[in-house]
Amino acid sequence: MAAGEQQCRDYLQRHRLPELLHRLTALLLYHRPERPREFLIQALERVKAGRGAEGEYPSLMDESNLAAMFGLLDVVGQGHITAAQHREALKTLGLSTEDLQFGDEGNITLGEFKEEV
Repeated sequence: MAAGEQQCRDYLQRHRLPELLHRLTALLLYHRPERPREFLIQALERVKAGRGAEGEYPSLMDESNLAAMFGLLDVVGQGHITAAQHREALKTLGLSTEDLQFGDEGNITLGEFKEEV
C-alpha cells in the first residue's frame, strides 16, 4: 500500500468519518425525506450540536430500542450481559469498538450499554 493511501486511511479513521457517513446514510434511507440534501444538512447540524453537548446526536434507535436489544442479549434476565456480548452488539450495529471502556472481562448493565451505544 502506498504511503499516500495509508495517510488517507489514517485520516478517515482518526476522524471516524466512515462511521459518520454510515450513520448519515442509514438515517437517509430510514427516513427517505423529500429533500435529502436539506435533511443531511440538518442531521449534520444535530451532530455538531450533539458533539458540543448542545443537542441530541441523531440516531435511529431510541431508549426503548436499546432496552429491547439489551433484553435480547440478556436472555435469562440477569440484569447484565458479558463484555463479549456487548462488543459483538456494537459491531452488529456498525459501531466502532476501538474506544470501549470495558475489556473482555466483566459484565455490562443496561445503563452502561445505553451509554456506550
